[in-house]
Amino acid sequence: MSFSSLALDDCLIQAINELSYQAPTPIQESTIPVILAGKDVMAGAQTGTGKTAAFALPILHLLMQQVTQKEVRALVLVPTRELAQQVYKSFNQYGKYSGLNMALAYGGVSINPQIEQIRTGIDILVATPGRLFDHLIKGTLTLDKLQVLVFDEADRMLDMGFKDEISNIMKRVPDKRQTLLFSATFDDVIFKLSKKLLKDPELIEVDQRNTAAERVEQIVYTVDGDRKRELVSHLIGARNWHQVLIFVRTRQGADLLVREMSKDGIKAQAIHGDRSQGAREKALTEFKAGKVRALVATDVAARGLDIVDLQYVINYDLPYICGIS
Repeated sequence: MSFSSLALDDCLIQAINELSYQAPTPIQESTIPVILAGKDVMAGAQTGTGKTAAFALPILHLLMQQVTQKEVRALVLVPTRELAQQVYKSFNQYGKYSGLNMALAYGGVSINPQIEQIRTGIDILVATPGRLFDHLIKGTLTLDKLQVLVFDEADRMLDMGFKDEISNIMKRVPDKRQTLLFSATFDDVIFKLSKKLLKDPELIEVDQRNTAAERVEQIVYTVDGDRKRELVSHLIGARNWHQVLIFVRTRQGADLLVREMSKDGIKAQAIHGDRSQGAREKALTEFKAGKVRALVATDVAARGLDIVDLQYVINYDLPYICGIS
């Protein structure tokens, strides 16, 4: 199957061709026609499967078919600033010839430039829940004309405690809308949430539920808690690992691990919610460039980091999973 066979607008096909996309991935092939048909969707998609294009392309196509004032007609909610930037970039790449305006809203930076961008008139907004709620409270935007609502990485948004923000946002969106929920994992919590958000959704899963990526080898090391840092430093040093992404549970734990690894001679940086956006972007840039050997991150980076050929990921702490009532 080709992208042209999916009945997408010619200007979207032109942008896709310029990006050298050859053919739709399974999640794109399964999801795009359903979204174009106007149905709600609950889709399971792992990172790296092309899920952003799976919802961005049909949203762009649908909005292009209408002539309207510049108002927020599509909203994409994501859990982290890094993922927001990545999704926003994708919308701009796919929609470069669409004539549609996009905006980005996330915390950790001044809200004023975001307000100015929104005031110019936008069709699509990519936002984190907390900053979106800030805009709604300030009255700098409304969602009265919203047609499509996307929850991207819904499982991570719940893990990060955005339940209250999501509930408050849902009170401000029209009942008549199309809702799309994408999640890397499906569990009882996600299905419970979907019943509140979606209307008769199409369930799309292109892989066996909650499986790891096929090309990922998973290894468990049993070690005393007070010797985990020693083991991690040994593995990185003895095996000459570079570009190692390490996940920890807390911000304090991230900073402590960076300090201790530095004493072991391993250059590391931390990214978490207490660091400014500029500091986070600088740490990520240096990590991608190979100037930093290990990047220690909290959930802030669990989704949305685009690092080509990343070979080593360490879960230093077991992930914390929370529920929803």
